[in-house]
Amino acid sequence: MTSTPLMPKATAVWLVDNTALSFEQIAAFCKLHPLEVKAIADGEAAQGIKGLDPLLTGQLTREEIDKAEADPKHHLKLAERKVRVPEARRRGPRYTPVSRRQDRPNAILWLVRNHPELKDSQIMRLVGTTKPTIQAIRDRTHWNAANLSPMDPVTLGLCSQIELDLEVEKAAKNAPRPPVEEAGSTLLSVEETTAPPVRDADVFSNTGTPSEPEPEEEEYDPAQVFAKLTSLKGSSKDEDEEPDEEDTTGEEETSGEEETSSEASEDSAEEEAGSGEESPSEESGEDRKPE
Repeated sequence: MTSTPLMPKATAVWLVDNTALSFEQIAAFCKLHPLEVKAIADGEAAQGIKGLDPLLTGQLTREEIDKAEADPKHHLKLAERKVRVPEARRRGPRYTPVSRRQDRPNAILWLVRNHPELKDSQIMRLVGTTKPTIQAIRDRTHWNAANLSPMDPVTLGLCSQIELDLEVEKAAKNAPRPPVEEAGSTLLSVEETTAPPVRDADVFSNTGTPSEPEPEEEEYDPAQVFAKLTSLKGSSKDEDEEPDEEDTTGEEETSGEEETSSEASEDSAEEEAGSGEESPSEESGEDRKPE
């Protein structure tokens, strides 16, 4: 037997009234004296105690009781608990070794700076200090405030990381939440980040104005398409030939103009030459008249 059943006297009362177990078996199971169990059976002890069924509480099984009734030398055994009940811890001030007590102000300063949401009672549980010391460090009125440097209490060995995380989580739950307007920017949800990008056309198309029906695609006949292509090719050839004809007519006109200009220049040169020949004769005639 490693543990005692819950409410041993009430369990013994129920076993005495509802089973055929011997006093020694009940006394061994309930951690009582056999004479005390005999007094319960005689009604001299535990008169106002109501029996507790160990089957309902899961401390015994019906097979275990039947086995013990069949064998008087068999000792009852507690059934295995389905739920582990943590052991109750004794509450008291945390003991800090003498060699680490000088580091407590540094740990308090670290907690005050990095976790301002922690209460003084939580810091006292973590580091094992007093409230006046915490207040003095907050107000910078500590006698050694100039030489203090923040240090993690976990690295100093004053508390464990699990204990620190639990206290921080409790403080975060109890802390008032900021209003929605003053809250900072938050991360987008998975649906918003994984959604395809929205185009401007989709945005304007989703407005209240009714959208125009899209024109239906026309079906094209291959024969008509090839006929249009051949007609376009023929028209392009005609356009290419027309500029050539215009160029030839232009050249002919320019050559004719050049010929006429050359003839005109020759005629003017001959006239000048003729006038030049006639002028000296006239001058000589005029000179001869006075004679």
